[in-house]
Amino acid sequence: MAVHRRVRTAFTTVAALAIVGVLLFPLYWMVNASFQPATGLLQTPPRWFPVGGTLDGYRQALQSQGLPLLNSIVIAAGTVALTLALSVPASYALSRFRMRGAGALLFALLLVQMVPGIVMANALYAVMNQTGLLSTHLALILADSTVAVPFAVLILRAFMVTIPTELSEAAMVDGAGHARVLWSVVLPVSRNAMITAALFAFLFAWADFLFAVTLNTDDSVMPVTVGIYRFIGAHTADWNGVMATGVIASIPAAILLVVAQRYVAAGVTGGALKD
Repeated sequence: MAVHRRVRTAFTTVAALAIVGVLLFPLYWMVNASFQPATGLLQTPPRWFPVGGTLDGYRQALQSQGLPLLNSIVIAAGTVALTLALSVPASYALSRFRMRGAGALLFALLLVQMVPGIVMANALYAVMNQTGLLSTHLALILADSTVAVPFAVLILRAFMVTIPTELSEAAMVDGAGHARVLWSVVLPVSRNAMITAALFAFLFAWADFLFAVTLNTDDSVMPVTVGIYRFIGAHTADWNGVMATGVIASIPAAILLVVAQRYVAAGVTGGALKD
């Protein structure tokens, strides 16, 4: 019986490693191709390892994509700030106050997640055009927040309802108002959920292409997603530069995911304990 269990465990481990290898192979090939010479990918058989590689692709990527990367950082950071500023007090109100229509509001937030992006992009284009915000960082921050805020409210509200009401009541007995309770009691306890909401808001903004290409008419605030699209169109034969651009664009998101992994796991599962 013990031998059978060990064989089953070994088989499961090998199968899991094989699946992970298949899923990560495109990422490895992107990194490998980014170090290859411009004609390296056309060789037969292909080079499986970047032996004798070059950094020309990264030099070209940094020269052409430096400003789009900076734009993406500004847009993503602004989206995170606006998302938390709106979703934190909204989540606190939905979790602590008995309001008529709260269930309908939560249902509406769920429905918003199902609206096709192209529909939202067309509507936002008309609004931004009338307000004169087209081709600005603010336009893209507001557009990305329309996706991030509903998701953040659902995550934060689900977590805040698990916080014992005795904590808030004890603070109010000492004379604290709702603003002080939110700042001094609820926010410190909700750290994991806030990091989770902030991370997803950053990823929404960082990976956005549809809003970026729709609301940016002259590429003055072009983010890196549109920059890669333009770069591929202008360098269809320069795949090492294209792959190097993809690697550079993936680094910030990868670092955030690694650093915030344990907070995300706690933040996503925390709201499942009580509702």
